[in-house]
Amino acid sequence: MANKQAPVVGSKNVTGENFKGTAAKVYFTKKIDADHLIKLYNKINENIYGKVAIKLHTGEKNGPNILARPMVQKFQSQIPNSAIVECNTLYHGDRYDTKGHLETLKVNGWTFCDVDIMDEDEKTVAFPVRNPFHLKSVDMGAHLANYDSLIVLTHFKGHAMGGFGGSMKNIGIGCASGHVGKAQVHGVDPNNVPDWTQWPVKEYFMELMADSAQATCNHFGKHIIFINVMNRLSVSCDCEGVGAAEPTMADIGICASTDILAVDQASVDMVYNATDSKDLKERIESRVGMRQLSAMAEKKMGNSQYELITID
Repeated sequence: MANKQAPVVGSKNVTGENFKGTAAKVYFTKKIDADHLIKLYNKINENIYGKVAIKLHTGEKNGPNILARPMVQKFQSQIPNSAIVECNTLYHGDRYDTKGHLETLKVNGWTFCDVDIMDEDEKTVAFPVRNPFHLKSVDMGAHLANYDSLIVLTHFKGHAMGGFGGSMKNIGIGCASGHVGKAQVHGVDPNNVPDWTQWPVKEYFMELMADSAQATCNHFGKHIIFINVMNRLSVSCDCEGVGAAEPTMADIGICASTDILAVDQASVDMVYNATDSKDLKERIESRVGMRQLSAMAEKKMGNSQYELITID
């Protein structure tokens, strides 16, 4: 096993500090398949127990970049008492309400296990935010409170507003209820939601996401883990469906950690050290996406210094 840290983008250029203390462990493989996904999971799953939620982005209808269903199916089958979890969306698309969401799940092939739409019937549960930037609490899909553990299984890619979508975005937006929590996370009035092009962006949006993600992390404590699958690295999020841009860079691999900041930091570092990542880097920088990382560091959600441990 080769132990090496990726060239550092985050520890110095993002946080402005040169850490001398501990480093989080981030496990990595270049091989993107079910067997290696399971192998990574087994490195970090010691505190996953009971009823298990698997949070992933199931995508708009026929999206070309969403995670491969056979890979996720084999992975999910290894985790007893588990279900995929999602919430409805704030924007008017295929998953705006539960009826449309259920149809979209069928179209996209998420039919091999239970998929829990956590804000079904628009029921929510408020999770408190510790030392918030802006939000004292966030309304999550009510069913999230029914689970003992959470696996954050993320398709790492670009994002129209966040610059990139990693583990923090997956739960920061994805666990918030569609019509209340997501309005809070996007900084808009849930009773008068403007067109998405008018939603707040840049630093303010990243800080709202960090507040929401921290609320979910604090709720689950040590019973939450993070896996970023870095393939089909479009500048677009899977919420753009068939309109998503075709990727212009090669697949990288899969990262896994018990540390949310470390796993997103490592993923961003590997994008920045790829020779073909010009378009994704431009997307991250034009949206001030690095604020996701520094916001998590300021909130002490994790460690931006990490040891990258390859399992290949």
